[in-house]
Amino acid sequence: MRILVTLLALAVVGIGGWQLLPSQGDKNKTIVVGTTDAVTALDPAGAYDAGSWALFSNVFQSLLTFEPGGVEPVPDAARACAFKGSGLRTYRCTLRSGITFPSGRAMTAEDVKYSFDRIRKIDSDVGPESLLGTLASVSADSADTVTFHLSSADATFPLKVATGAGAIVDRDRYPADALRTDPGADGTGPYTLTSYTRGEKAELAPNRRYQGYLSGTGRPVELRYYADSGKLERAWRSRQVDVATRTLPPDVLSALNPSDPDQRVTDSDSAETRNLYLNTRSGSPLHDAHVRRALAWLVNREQLAATVYAGTVDPLYSLIPTGITGHTTSFFDHYSQPNVRKARELLTEAGVSLPVRFTFGYGINREASAEEAAELKKQLEAGGLFKVDVKGYEWTDFQKRWAAGKMDAWSVGWVADYPDPDTFGAALVGTGSTMSTGYSNKLVDHLILDSQQFADRSRAAKDFEEIQADVAEDVPLIPLWQRKEYVVSTEDVGGGQYLVDGTGVFRLWRLTWI
Repeated sequence: MRILVTLLALAVVGIGGWQLLPSQGDKNKTIVVGTTDAVTALDPAGAYDAGSWALFSNVFQSLLTFEPGGVEPVPDAARACAFKGSGLRTYRCTLRSGITFPSGRAMTAEDVKYSFDRIRKIDSDVGPESLLGTLASVSADSADTVTFHLSSADATFPLKVATGAGAIVDRDRYPADALRTDPGADGTGPYTLTSYTRGEKAELAPNRRYQGYLSGTGRPVELRYYADSGKLERAWRSRQVDVATRTLPPDVLSALNPSDPDQRVTDSDSAETRNLYLNTRSGSPLHDAHVRRALAWLVNREQLAATVYAGTVDPLYSLIPTGITGHTTSFFDHYSQPNVRKARELLTEAGVSLPVRFTFGYGINREASAEEAAELKKQLEAGGLFKVDVKGYEWTDFQKRWAAGKMDAWSVGWVADYPDPDTFGAALVGTGSTMSTGYSNKLVDHLILDSQQFADRSRAAKDFEEIQADVAEDVPLIPLWQRKEYVVSTEDVGGGQYLVDGTGVFRLWRLTWI
């Protein structure tokens, strides 16, 4: 299902045709974009988060990409891609000619094979290897032909190729068995990374040698990274940035006025969700499903959305968000309203001592994370059933902690990798999931694999409905909310809507001076 993007308002700028065209002086003027999304790594093998992938979609190329608002990938570094034979287990791509790395060396099929192989070999705790679960091997059949051999039928594999997991790197600049750690990136995307300071900024210049899906590259861009939404707000108010996205404070977002002539506001639906993940491993106080179900009976999403997020998010009652094929309301069906009595009955049945004490971690300096954690602590401690020890961690440390199972519960946002329900399947609730909850359910794994057999994705809806019912019963996670996306820009910058078009591609090249 297409993820709709709704442009709320565009300010009317100027009178007269001469004001609608950029002057020659503005043509190469840098557009400054502010965000709170942190970059985990510049190496595609070592990052699986929104901030890193936003940068990757501009600096690197994948064989495929998505058109704005599209649901089917189109060729980018590839000239053409298609499944071969029957069974959706062999996928072959032919490279576009004329693509060269910054070194001047031409991209070949060996670089594509190398890029996928190293992701799987390195298998970083915070990398995208889990996205390639059905990839058995890759072969470079000629200089311009690469073939992916899958372990099982996977109609969603082209969608995964179009993500940051499919970023193609120069095999001469990236080690085969370790992450590259210098502050550089050698890609063939529409932009060249000319300078990078961790946690501060990334300077991007149009790649004049780009060859791919785009007809041309955009203006110079500087991405500025802010430690929290309050700092981003102050930068926006003082016009240190021309564009602010992901994310201003909730109270600021709720007060945005689309009719303000000094700014442009884009408000869009999105498939970004936030869940409370629960450690199901033996040894965790949340190992018993009865205990996790008791937690589910205590969460008040409406209260969370209304108070902490000032109505800028919508309560979410299932694994798959509204607007994506297969969405249900499984958690509402199981746990319709907060109920301390039913939670107590489950804990009594589990035979655990009260209160059940557990740790709850969150990423510090993320949008409203501390406030959200405080509100959830209050909700989960209702009736004296639980005692929640809350602690915030720096983002990279936080990622490593949940990957290692060092917390009992943690809240994390999930940005859809591609516009398909599959992105909420194996990555979140499959055995060995990215969120490392320790959850493993053979039926869920079977349903995930079965859903991947359907090229007609509407036929996968029944599988995902069953997956969501099982997740609501087992509770390896508790859905909290679904985000609305906002982009704010000055009145003389257009194209902000293309940063949040529902495909997971951060289209900086569509920004322009007006």
